[in-house]
Amino acid sequence: MSATILVVEDEPAIQELVAFTLRQAGHHPISALNAEDALGIVRNTLPDLILLDWMLPGMSGVMLARKLKNDAYTKEVPIIMLTARGDEQDKVTGLETGADDYITKPFSPRELVARIKAVLRRRAPQMTNDPVEAGGLRLDPESHRVNGDGAPLELGPTEFRLLHFLMTHPERVHSRTQLLDQVWGNQVFVEDRTVDVHIRRLRRALEATGHDRLVQTVRGSGYRFSASGV
Repeated sequence: MSATILVVEDEPAIQELVAFTLRQAGHHPISALNAEDALGIVRNTLPDLILLDWMLPGMSGVMLARKLKNDAYTKEVPIIMLTARGDEQDKVTGLETGADDYITKPFSPRELVARIKAVLRRRAPQMTNDPVEAGGLRLDPESHRVNGDGAPLELGPTEFRLLHFLMTHPERVHSRTQLLDQVWGNQVFVEDRTVDVHIRRLRRALEATGHDRLVQTVRGSGYRFSASGV
């Protein structure tokens, strides 16, 4: 599944190489040459992952990573540090800022793509194409198919994205606002109650195999997916 990835790198040649690699892997890169530009981009478009160079003009990558991780709006966005600094203490410093991984230059395109896939699988599994299965319900993002106990189920595109997010974050309660940000995107302006409408549609689509019980309402808080159905 395509992820929007912000590349913060002050060397144009490296930035273009990374952006090309990301496009080849099916992702959507956005580029910034410094921390200030990156902050402006993040305020308008929240990326799914940030590739962040350690050595930047002005505010360093480490300082930017700390700033992002201390902001409630951006703290959940995974960060991979890109740097020529390979000392163990430098790696520890980078990870202590809240970065999820650390790649030392020079790196191969294959390594970069593999690291991105690993971080997304761990931190944002809804952005991968890996099938997910729970409680007899199976969702395959690549073929865009959903099966309940082996029987095919028909879901609309929004219901598919909603179920994918819920299934990749099981047993967690998500507010309507959180679901809007994660499923619809933070740039889409719709009312919170829109979530309720699509939850109802999702449950109707799952009724045929009895899996509607897995999508639960938590009164006063939001919704969760529970494989136990309890």
